[in-house]
Amino acid sequence: MTNPLLDTSGLPLFDRIAPEHVAPALDELLAAAEKALEAVTAAEFPAHWKAIAQTLDVSTERLGMAWGAVSHLNSVADTPELRAAYNAALPRVTEFWTRLGSDERLYAKYKAIDAASLNTEQTQARKNALRGFVLGGAELQGAAKERYAAIQERLAEITQKFSENTLDATDKFALYVSEDQLIGVPADVVQATRDAAQKDGKEGHRLSLKMPVYLPVMQFADNAALREQLYKAYVTRASDQAPDEAKHFDNTPLMQEILALRQEESRLLGFDNYAQVSVVPKMAESPEKVTTFLRDLAAKARPFAEKDLADLREFAAQELGITGPLNAWDVPYLSEKLKEARYSFSEQEVKQYFTAPKVLAGLFKIIETLFEVSIRADQAPVWHPAVGFYRIERDGKLIGQFYLDPPARAGKRGGAWMDDVRGRWQRPDTGVLQTPVAHLVCNFAEGVNGQPALLTHDDVITLFHEFGHGLHHMLTQVNERDVSGISGVEWDAVELPSQFMENFCWEWSVLRHMTAHVETGEPLPRALFDKMLAAKNFQSGLQTLRQIEFSLFDMLVHSEHDPAQDFMPLLARVREEVAVMRPPAFNRMAHTFSHIFAGGYAAGYYSYKWAEVLSADAYAAFEETAAADGTPSVETGRLYRQAILEAGGSRPALESFKAFRGREPNLDALLRHQGMVAA
Repeated sequence: MTNPLLDTSGLPLFDRIAPEHVAPALDELLAAAEKALEAVTAAEFPAHWKAIAQTLDVSTERLGMAWGAVSHLNSVADTPELRAAYNAALPRVTEFWTRLGSDERLYAKYKAIDAASLNTEQTQARKNALRGFVLGGAELQGAAKERYAAIQERLAEITQKFSENTLDATDKFALYVSEDQLIGVPADVVQATRDAAQKDGKEGHRLSLKMPVYLPVMQFADNAALREQLYKAYVTRASDQAPDEAKHFDNTPLMQEILALRQEESRLLGFDNYAQVSVVPKMAESPEKVTTFLRDLAAKARPFAEKDLADLREFAAQELGITGPLNAWDVPYLSEKLKEARYSFSEQEVKQYFTAPKVLAGLFKIIETLFEVSIRADQAPVWHPAVGFYRIERDGKLIGQFYLDPPARAGKRGGAWMDDVRGRWQRPDTGVLQTPVAHLVCNFAEGVNGQPALLTHDDVITLFHEFGHGLHHMLTQVNERDVSGISGVEWDAVELPSQFMENFCWEWSVLRHMTAHVETGEPLPRALFDKMLAAKNFQSGLQTLRQIEFSLFDMLVHSEHDPAQDFMPLLARVREEVAVMRPPAFNRMAHTFSHIFAGGYAAGYYSYKWAEVLSADAYAAFEETAAADGTPSVETGRLYRQAILEAGGSRPALESFKAFRGREPNLDALLRHQGMVAA
């Protein structure tokens, strides 16, 4: 078989997939999926769950795996050739999935399945499927149905273009500076930027807008003019405020069209706005419930945020002679200085202890202990030499596998994410139990001078977060693909396992196993950890309001906003209501807000805060049962694994939570964890 995308018998052949394989593979896979759809929707085809799965689901999974591999490469190894092949194929793939999801014949076949013939997992999967058909336009007729399909195709095209503009505007920026402009910046970042300049054949240091460079410069560079220059470049990316040579990356018209199309889609489906469509498959019952939740949390956090800001202003005035309003580009720098002064440590001091191999070993140790599994290095074709591949076993039996791609690089979109390669499934065609496979992707700095990569504590938290998603996907014991792992889990509960895992980054019993100084090999001193712990909730009020600002803007722009109008006044109104610090007028944060304009979080960004309530309350169970030295209880870990991770999407998230905690969640644990409890 010469086309690697057509070999879906095992793991994707990432080392062999090339742009020229995309179109011919899709010709074959789409034709096969089309044939399967026609077969199962024929009048004589039995309305039986397994019969439909054997014919249609097996075929569409092959298509999904192949397209998933192409999409993944487009995110982590973008080239002009691959981008062209991806964009050429995107309308064809979108058209098929849209038509499948709105096929009234298939909808009727699912409705005709005898509910009594289904097991519990299949019952939940069918319930989700029927709801999906309604939201997918299966009940629309004639011109309305055609328009719905056209909207989906156009949305796929322009949300992809939004992502490309964001990536290109980030990748194309380069600022060359002399070393004397980098006073205060950590040595490893100075070295990495020097190496980057040399690679370009230039003198000095090359600064980029990638997080491993941008963030430490903003936090540590003494040069305020440099910070201002970098800040302006960062917050005007892909916007009308960008320099003339980068204006062609402006996402403004795309964003306006995305919002207008989502509004039109929601009206076609019988809803007033897209926010109403978005919450249908979620835990939250209405957009109003979400905005009430956000505003309630904002009211609780506001006094703490105001205190955070007052402390920062006082420090700036007393220690640095800065009075009056604080510049946005000075805030990260001043905050870092205040934290160092208040808690007598620096993030850079901490970073020396978190070498990537040691952190990974410590992460694996807590997972192995708590969830009674073992993690081993494994082999598979990969897309870059930095990518690792691993397997998870229990009692010598394979449970799941994952790819880990840690470093930032050109052609790789920013942020961190987990994605599925395939789900756990008792295959209806062979009867074999298919084990799940996941992608875990981050954007960390690479090592310099032959040393291992150093992670900030925030990087460590990010790694644990993505592993939480991965464990949700890989530790499932559900055999029905559409509700195994993360599949079928309400979107506003899907962050529970990821945010839950972050808590272990603050436990000495866990952290001490994942540190070794990059030069001496010494573990993190307990005294330094205690300082970190004391600083854990530093500016948590400000950080909470920032997330609420994003979440409320997302919800209101999809519910109250008229897409024909400029959305910037709405963002200003949200900031007026929620924020205690206002960014400068040129700030265009929304223009690279990929979560809502190019990801799965449209009218759903609140999910992070919503699920944080669940995750904090879930973690409280571990606090209540931990040993005297803080070691987490394996019994509690087993109950959590069985009630939440193994159950996947086979039942409503609230039922899984109650199975673990014995009650409904409450807000108290979150406020306590973030230090927002009145003294």
